[in-house]
This record gives sequence, C-alpha cells and structure tokens, in this order.
Amino acid sequence: MLSTYQPDGPTETADVARTRNLVESTVNPWARSIPLHVTASALIVHPESGRVLLRWHQRQQAWLQIGGHADPGETDPLQVTCREGREETGLTDLAPWPTAELIHVVIVPVAARGDEPAHHHADLRFVLATSTPERAQPESPDAPLRWLLLPEAVEATSEANLRESLRRVAPMLEV
Repeated sequence: MLSTYQPDGPTETADVARTRNLVESTVNPWARSIPLHVTASALIVHPESGRVLLRWHQRQQAWLQIGGHADPGETDPLQVTCREGREETGLTDLAPWPTAELIHVVIVPVAARGDEPAHHHADLRFVLATSTPERAQPESPDAPLRWLLLPEAVEATSEANLRESLRRVAPMLEV
C-alpha cells in the first residue's frame, strides 16, 4: 500500500519515508511498545449530506477522526480502520469510499500518560462511508460524536493534520 502511495508535499514525503522504513525494518510495526508504531484511522462520511463524523478524544482534548491501534494478529490497516470505526461509532455498514485507497499518511506525536511514555503514531488514513448516519452512537459518554459539514469540522478540530485530511476529502463530498 505504501509502495504505490504518492505523498503530497515535503512533510508528507518525509512521513511516508519514515513509515516505509518502519514497516520494512520492524517485525511488527503495529507494536505499541516501540516509540514509532503504525495506527490506522478514517474520516467517516455520509456522502448524501456531505457531512463528516468527528469523535471527541479525551486524551488529546480534541475533535478527531476515528481510528487507533491494531489488535493482536491484525496487519491490514483498512481492516483495523473498519473495526475501530464500528467500535467507536456503532455503525455496522462502514465501507471504503469512494475507493479503498489511502488519503493521507501522517506521523502524529502522542503525549505521555501514566506509565506510557511519549511516542509517535505513523497514521494511515482512509475514508469510510455510511448510509445510516442516524445510527451513530458513541462508545462511551466521554467520547461524543458529531456530524459536521466540512467547514464546521475544520473549525471544530485543533489539529492541522486533520484539517489537511479534511481538505483532501472536500472534493469527494461536494453535494
């Protein structure tokens, strides 16, 4: 997947190179025990309304896309993203949209918490669609969900890397 992905700009080119190096040099690039490890996430969209779903992430204190770490034995980033999407939103009809291609590769810093040291995620991002946005349910009370139009989503998030992912999705969602 990374071998055919075309990064956009110097920052993403560097992030893709680091991620490729990680994947090629590490037995398990998904292992949470290494300071840089792979994660997978997605922007969940409802194409008919042009809206995107954001989730409140308590740890980062920010509105972000869904996604996270692989479970033991998982190695396919799209499968990780779909599972995380179902777990975090309750949506059972999530499917890659409009294709199963990566839309963004970004290395994201993660602050230390408790016994977990600061580390980085090499995040592989996709777009998933649902036809049943009304069925979205947060996985917990401290992880609310919000359906937003793209300008609202850009305004809601404090993360520049997510704003870039939203910019890349904008042409797909023109309604």
